[in-house]
Amino acid sequence: MATNKFSTATKDGVTDRITCIDTEREALFAFKQGLTDPSDRLSSWMGDDCCQWSGIRCDNTSGHVVELDLTSSRLGGEINSSLLELRYLDYLDLSSNDFKGIPIPEFIGMLQNLKYLNLSSSSFSAEIPPQLGNLSKLTHLDLSHNKIEGNLPKNLYSPQVNLIDLSYNHFDGPLPLWTNQFSGEIPKCWNRSQPLWVVDLTNNNLTGTIPSSMGYLRSLNILMLSNNVLEGEIPPSLQNCLQLMTIDLGGNKLSGILPVWIGTSLLSTRIIRLRSNSFRGIIPQEWCRLPNLHILDLAGNNISGAIPSCIGNLTALAFDNMRGFSYANIFPPCKFFYEEQLAVVAKGRELEYGRTLIYVNIIDLSGNKLTGEIPKDIASLTELGTLNLSRNHLTGSIPDNIGDFRWLETLDLSHNNLSGHIPQSISSLTSLSHLNLSNNNLSGRIPGGNQLQTLPDPSIYGGNPLLCGGPLPTKCPGDEDESNSPTTGKGLEDNNTGKDDEMLWFFVSMGLGFVVGLCGVCCTLWIKDSWRKLLFRLVGIA
Repeated sequence: MATNKFSTATKDGVTDRITCIDTEREALFAFKQGLTDPSDRLSSWMGDDCCQWSGIRCDNTSGHVVELDLTSSRLGGEINSSLLELRYLDYLDLSSNDFKGIPIPEFIGMLQNLKYLNLSSSSFSAEIPPQLGNLSKLTHLDLSHNKIEGNLPKNLYSPQVNLIDLSYNHFDGPLPLWTNQFSGEIPKCWNRSQPLWVVDLTNNNLTGTIPSSMGYLRSLNILMLSNNVLEGEIPPSLQNCLQLMTIDLGGNKLSGILPVWIGTSLLSTRIIRLRSNSFRGIIPQEWCRLPNLHILDLAGNNISGAIPSCIGNLTALAFDNMRGFSYANIFPPCKFFYEEQLAVVAKGRELEYGRTLIYVNIIDLSGNKLTGEIPKDIASLTELGTLNLSRNHLTGSIPDNIGDFRWLETLDLSHNNLSGHIPQSISSLTSLSHLNLSNNNLSGRIPGGNQLQTLPDPSIYGGNPLLCGGPLPTKCPGDEDESNSPTTGKGLEDNNTGKDDEMLWFFVSMGLGFVVGLCGVCCTLWIKDSWRKLLFRLVGIA
């Protein structure tokens, strides 16, 4: 396609000036014909050089139209597909106009070079066309302040987009799980007028602190800021978010003491996940008042002191009070259902839970500096599925009532200073599939039991030099004597087996003797006729 040039005279001579491409000028004329223009914004759209028209910018070398900016022009009508002729267009701004409820044209998704698209505040309606997800070079997308409805297309977001604004519309349905690479700080402009139920900024590169203005979000139910680079303390203003149920701040650089007010103000809290940070101090006794808490994950911090003796008061872990609960019930007047995705460590590995998260019951206090004994009342949390207290400085013995955990699947008490015997009741944990008691000061015989026999790995008891019995190779005192004793152990079995064999041969020989004797008598009577007659005579007399 030839580039149009005009020659213009200047005091220094003649200069060639690039003008627009003929086909692109015709496309813009067709686009203008479909619009209503009450403010006469497009009055300059006449003549041959479209590069000089209002709102148009052309490439200085090729003459192709690369920008179309008609913001705040009071335009209406239809958007003609002739814009597809603008193949080099990378900037399109039709914001702050009045298109009176028409849908966003699907063909916009075919403008492959588009990097900037702003259709905000222009009265667009219907759903977002999924074709917009084909704009692979798009870095800025603003569809805010319209009347757009329906679901958000899953392919709408791509990694190169860091701005996307879809606020103030009428979306419903589930929110797609977009993974982002946001950087910088969390905005500090949160206010009371924002009816937000969920803030999920997980898995980004956000820095700075958690803004105190987030405390204005009175309707906030779910706050997920995990796996970023956030610093500082948890802002006290969050205690104003009385409906907060999930607090996931794991995988950051947060510090400070664990806030007491979580246990006094946020009584709806179901999930506290603060793992892999730098929190210090003790676990507040007030947290025992949280009746709905079913996931408490404080692993990998600098928390010290004792495990609260009141931990058995966490009623959601003592009774099955999550039955019938649904996160869909917490979002009236909205129509959408937000499905949380949370990573927890269970069964010795990190697992990701979504729809079934409400059934996950976990206490993970591993990798801290906890001291003292394991509270006996902790075994009253019979709904608990995972208990991980490993890599602390706990002392004392394993509670005798450890077997009361009827649904416990994971028990990790390794790398502590626990002493004494392993309670026999541990064999009652019929759901146990992951056990680690290694690197303590436990002693005595390892209990038997059907469930423990399914865990034959000796390493789960390693680092306890005073433990003995299977699956460890170390025999307990007296095991050798018992094996040879005629009244105990294997000797008892051998002795009983020997007696049974003697009785068997006794009856066999007696039976054979009876048969042989009977055959001898019968044969004699058959041969001796006189004896036979004498026998019959005697029988007859009798």
